[in-house]
Amino acid sequence: MHLYRHRNQLERLFNRIKQCRRIATRYEKQAANFHAFIKLAAILLWLRVNVSMT
Repeated sequence: MHLYRHRNQLERLFNRIKQCRRIATRYEKQAANFHAFIKLAAILLWLRVNVSMT
């Protein structure tokens, strides 16, 4: 049950990140640029969640 909860959270995170069209279509062809953009999208999601809670 514990692993399923974490898997569900991770899948929801990826679905939220994929809402960004640039990531979903893999606009960035170089792996380093793509990885950096995924990090940026995750940070923006984290900020959006944490700022809205305060």
